[in-house]
Amino acid sequence: MQPISSMRITLAHPQDLDAIMEMYNSCVQGMLALGIDQWDESYPNRTIIEQDLKEGCYYIAIIENEIVAGMRVDNIQDPTYLDINWKDKTNNFMVVHRLGSKTKVWNKGIGKQMMDFAENIAIESGCSSFRLDTYSHNPKAMEFYKKLGYQQLGHINLKPDKDIYYCFEKVF
Repeated sequence: MQPISSMRITLAHPQDLDAIMEMYNSCVQGMLALGIDQWDESYPNRTIIEQDLKEGCYYIAIIENEIVAGMRVDNIQDPTYLDINWKDKTNNFMVVHRLGSKTKVWNKGIGKQMMDFAENIAIESGCSSFRLDTYSHNPKAMEFYKKLGYQQLGHINLKPDKDIYYCFEKVF
């Protein structure tokens, strides 16, 4: 595999669906092997990613013609986010959903490049902040977002069969 410097991030298309699902399968299996049950065989699923692709808000990272990471970037927050006391009161934000990567590129800076890309979309769109959530049993993700300058502001209950999710925000 080429170095990360050869990676490009681009808007995904419907024909990328199978490779995106392969990427998520790798990510989910890697998380489960570490005891992180944030995702499983039911989420993220094909139907959800198909919708992301139709809505034109799903981005992929490609190295040597291989999709190694993906994420949805939009301004749609889960209704449970309304319970969080966000620092940015302008309601002019973007949200990242389903950021994931193949296990073979974990700890290689791909996630940071994806988040930098997502934040640039928000800044170029005139947004004043970026929001996201991550599972409380995913310490690597929580540490990752804190290193990127995100502030943990509270928690939500997204799924009845899972523990809480922590909400993070970065104000520009």
